[in-house]
Amino acid sequence: MTDAAYETALGSSTKDKITLLGQDLAEDVMGTVGFGELAFWLATQRRPATGEIRVFEAVLAALADHGFTPTAIVTRLTYLSAPDSVQGALAAGLLGGGSRFLGVTEDCGRFLHDVLAKAERPADEAGWDALALETVENRRAERKFVPGLGHHVHKDGDPRTRRLFAIADEEGLRGPHLELFAAIGRMHPQVLGKTLPLNGAGVCGAALADLGLPLELLRGFALLARTAGLIGQLAEELRHPVANDIFLSVDLNNRPVPPDPQR
Repeated sequence: MTDAAYETALGSSTKDKITLLGQDLAEDVMGTVGFGELAFWLATQRRPATGEIRVFEAVLAALADHGFTPTAIVTRLTYLSAPDSVQGALAAGLLGGGSRFLGVTEDCGRFLHDVLAKAERPADEAGWDALALETVENRRAERKFVPGLGHHVHKDGDPRTRRLFAIADEEGLRGPHLELFAAIGRMHPQVLGKTLPLNGAGVCGAALADLGLPLELLRGFALLARTAGLIGQLAEELRHPVANDIFLSVDLNNRPVPPDPQR
């Protein structure tokens, strides 16, 4: 035996009581604290204000589902292959949360944070525009994309972006990350020669960063939201299955070709 102590402020249990974040789980949390509020509280170990909950839950709603994306398709196909493993189907979908889908939330939040860490905080819109212009010019010179800029479907504007900015404004929670992201939206056409939309995943990353949530966990919140969406995909698959049609569409339409050795 050792005298090691493993400290945690999260959950612990005794014979007749469970505590969570210093609260009695059964009496103080269950039926009193919403899941979104609890997720925020668990990540920060501080109870969020009402406005913070509203912005946070708006982010979760924005990222929950976006149709037949690769994450949704692979979840349905995995369930078709292994209907005895719901956890496998959900895990398959979540593993697809990367730089093209869902991971943009973390990428954008980190990118904006890195820019802000090296710059003086602008005092007005003109200052934000100047910082945004410099930021986009630097990315172009580096031949890198600006995270959160552009969408393959919502080419004329992502409706989630407009709504999340409005909610943040209503709650007085438009912080520096959202300010810089908005300015990038205004200024990038001067550099790129075309107008691209600020996408929903990007604005979610900016909003989460403004809430003070750990940058290392931003993708985790996107995955938390998408878990609900993937459960919905599986529930619909049970009622109106399409996975077998997707599989057969590929299987019956594949075309053998000669090998193409890598040179």
